[in-house]
Amino acid sequence: MISLNEIKEPIREHIEVFEGKFRASMKSSVPLLDTITRYIIKRKGKQMRPMFVFLSAGLCGTVNESTYRAASLIELLHTATLVHDDVVDDSNLRRGFFSLNALWKNKIAVLVGDFLLSRGLLLALENDEFKLLKIVSNAVREMSEGELLQIEKARKLDIQENIYFEIIRKKTATLIASCCACGASSVNVSKEMVEAMWAFGEHVGIAFQIKDDLFDYERNNATGKPNGTDIRDRKMTLPLIYLLNHSDFMEKRWIINTVKSHHNDQARVSKLVDKVVERGGIDYANEKMLEYRGKSLDMLAAFPENEFKRSLGQLVLFTTERKT
Repeated sequence: MISLNEIKEPIREHIEVFEGKFRASMKSSVPLLDTITRYIIKRKGKQMRPMFVFLSAGLCGTVNESTYRAASLIELLHTATLVHDDVVDDSNLRRGFFSLNALWKNKIAVLVGDFLLSRGLLLALENDEFKLLKIVSNAVREMSEGELLQIEKARKLDIQENIYFEIIRKKTATLIASCCACGASSVNVSKEMVEAMWAFGEHVGIAFQIKDDLFDYERNNATGKPNGTDIRDRKMTLPLIYLLNHSDFMEKRWIINTVKSHHNDQARVSKLVDKVVERGGIDYANEKMLEYRGKSLDMLAAFPENEFKRSLGQLVLFTTERKT
């Protein structure tokens, strides 16, 4: 599989410039804040969000200062939501590093999240980037709604396939959609083009999340046991929903009881995972993932050939073929 470094090649210089601008956007006169933001920067992940922004901008036009602001705005607001998520989830780890709340406690983590949110808003307002602000603010609203919808449904475990897709569209796909829409908007294309890039990103994001959900059914190389994290967290993902929809009344009761009351029983979770695999839940979810990936690649096919289009297509494939 092609590496992210190879995919990044047409925008490598833009990413390097962006990193400097992103660091500058988080500068503060408060030493504690600077210490924490340096820690945030050090923990950077695969940089897929800025990659979607710059590749979308290159696909639709010419990368400019507005594109850099678009990437910084998305990173600032998204990082703020992650910091707040770790507090809400009482999570001590993020991408293998200690979370801010684990190191500096909840009060400071919430305030840092608020600071990052305000820096993003000011970055947009000070540069009259109202179109970008509207796109990203809409994404943050949808992400919050998606999280709350998932929490609501987790309590009753009554989630249907259409609700699952609504949750992942809001929770995950909206962010990738906003990256693509902001990249397009930053190069002054038509409203219709921005909407088309949003739809493209949304399809990629749905495929990305289904792939994430499939990881939960892979067996750990060391223990041979399934990861089962989503089941332990009482999350109803597509493979499990498929099994529920193809089970009789008694089996449904057993499945729901396992997720509700026995989600920490490794033997029972393993048995549930085996049922999902045997009855075609993994195959069905994989089929749906490929369907959404295919739709996004079909949308991309309408654009003229260039290096940005090639890399964007490779990035779409990477999201559904990655191992982590």
